[in-house]
Amino acid sequence: MSILQLSPLQKRNLNKIVGIALFWSLFGMTYALLERGILGNATVYPSTGNPYKFSTALLTASFGALLMGFIFGGIEVYYLSRKFVRMAFGVKILLKTSIYLLVICLLVLLLSILGSSLSLQVAPNDTAVYNSVLLFMANEAFWCVAFYSGAVICVGLFLTEVSDNLGQGVVKNFLFGKYHRPREERRIFMFLDMKASTTIAEQLGHIRYFELLNAYYADMTKSILNSAGIVYKYVGDEIIISWDYKTGLKNSNCLHCFFSIKNVLKDRAENYKSRFGLAPAFKAGMHCGPVTTGEIGVLKKEIAFNGDVLNTTARIQSLCNDYGAELLVSEDLYTALHPDNSFAAKPIGNLRLRGRDARVNLYSVSQPSDYT
Repeated sequence: MSILQLSPLQKRNLNKIVGIALFWSLFGMTYALLERGILGNATVYPSTGNPYKFSTALLTASFGALLMGFIFGGIEVYYLSRKFVRMAFGVKILLKTSIYLLVICLLVLLLSILGSSLSLQVAPNDTAVYNSVLLFMANEAFWCVAFYSGAVICVGLFLTEVSDNLGQGVVKNFLFGKYHRPREERRIFMFLDMKASTTIAEQLGHIRYFELLNAYYADMTKSILNSAGIVYKYVGDEIIISWDYKTGLKNSNCLHCFFSIKNVLKDRAENYKSRFGLAPAFKAGMHCGPVTTGEIGVLKKEIAFNGDVLNTTARIQSLCNDYGAELLVSEDLYTALHPDNSFAAKPIGNLRLRGRDARVNLYSVSQPSDYT
């Protein structure tokens, strides 16, 4: 499978792994440069007497760290990040750092045993190998490397967790200043709202309702990522999902996102009923248009979208109950999508939205009964 055939979620995971690997490689090079500054023109390591050559050390540190970055990146993305997803931020970083550092130390220990065995030309379980490894581990150079590795892991995990908490691409956009100056771009928005949320909140109470929202939003995550969408905001029981125009139109990503979420929640209905005594349902409105995007705020910065398209989308979503529709889509968006027969559209009419003079043509979009 080529990279062009990967799903948006697979591409996102691959990008995260590559990012982690490059981060490790950068710190590997940094370590080699610091070592060069300390050793100067020395030709051997003072602590061990082993030969030292800067070019070899730089190459080994850079590519060794890159390889470790790919390995740990894969473990992080596909296992540990999911295993510790419900854990507190600080505890999560501390535990992950400890696990990764332990693995590194064990790997270094194994390599040291093999290296000593080969250089001494004796079996790995020989006493001479045992003594050589003990001397290596007792040396301050070993613990300096361990401390440096632990610091790198901790910083890397912190940046990864912060990036995940702020949202897809936010840290990268802040770092490279993509929206430091406001810019206009065309985007697609979906306002997705839980049905009968007020009644559900009264029925469950505040704490249980909050737990329901957490589970509800968590179950949407994979569908959003698989459609290359981003979560713009959580507003109580409403989630605002956005796509850049080309990405949202590609393969009807924005429509597939809605129905993928619907199918996921349908599959998990019994789980919700057993935990909360009910299965949540939702409705949504979708629209597209130009927005101004830029960094906003002083005490708390965020990347914000501003434009009439957001108000229009919110008003489209508010009409779902009036027309008994799960999903209402503006004509501007629906005609641009060129959807396939996976979707069925019913014209609602030319409507005047609340608080607006302009009229909007809307479609009620659904899945044919045989669509799974």
